[in-house]
Amino acid sequence: MKTSLFDIAASCLMASEIEEKLLLTQQATRAWRNKLLLPDSQDPIRQINQPGLPAKLVLVKPKDVPRRGLGTKTGLIALIHAIAHIEFNAINLAWDAVYRFRFLPEGFYDDWVTVAFEEAYHFQLLRERLKEFDHDYGDLPAHNGLWDMALLTASDPLLRMALVPRVFEARGLDVTPSIIKRLRQIGDEKTIEILEIILRDEIGHVSIGSRWYNFFCDQRQIDPEKTFCELVDQYLTGRINGPFHYEARKQAGFTLNELNMLERMAMPINQITVISSESFEC
Repeated sequence: MKTSLFDIAASCLMASEIEEKLLLTQQATRAWRNKLLLPDSQDPIRQINQPGLPAKLVLVKPKDVPRRGLGTKTGLIALIHAIAHIEFNAINLAWDAVYRFRFLPEGFYDDWVTVAFEEAYHFQLLRERLKEFDHDYGDLPAHNGLWDMALLTASDPLLRMALVPRVFEARGLDVTPSIIKRLRQIGDEKTIEILEIILRDEIGHVSIGSRWYNFFCDQRQIDPEKTFCELVDQYLTGRINGPFHYEARKQAGFTLNELNMLERMAMPINQITVISSESFEC
């Protein structure tokens, strides 16, 4: 008898121990790819106010996340921890998309299971790098901005695809090249290698968000560019930062009209001299 994909996704989502979440993600991905899971469940969809996170991780308000210069070892550790936090959140976000949104084409679940698997791989790379500095994920405070957006978009897959992959996750496409450039100046090739893997894969993840966003717009017979502009204006006015990496965003499914709209809404900030997890998210 086959197991429910949605039930397995919920288990992955709620696992709080790091090793457990990573192992469950690997097992669930393998089972899905081997056709051992069905996109079906008898249980109602639950509202999940907080997914599984390590017990020692302290969540604070975005303004209370310490900001540190990248030119020090402490700043480098803070950077790696901030990105690791985003990747751990991204595992949860991918499994939540699988768990929450039902009666969709099988390709939707294929895509987001793959995203969960790749985000777990990114997280593992960053965690190993942290350990080389005698730190681990959870040693520094972080904020819950990404999951707050997951809660805000939990009722509608179109809204989720528009605002999470295409705004919050897409921000990584903009800032990562500048961070890589700064790391090259201080000679940290190990972290650069990890960020280059993440940047490559994240273009694909944002592209998946774009593809399903356009799918839902087409399904509802609404204009995707106009709708994206309206949603960003409604939910994120004053929270869009530039500059934007046009080439990466175009590869990830953004149109020139969408990029021009984001430019008009942008509030440029310095992404290099000050590092915090908030810098990566919008």
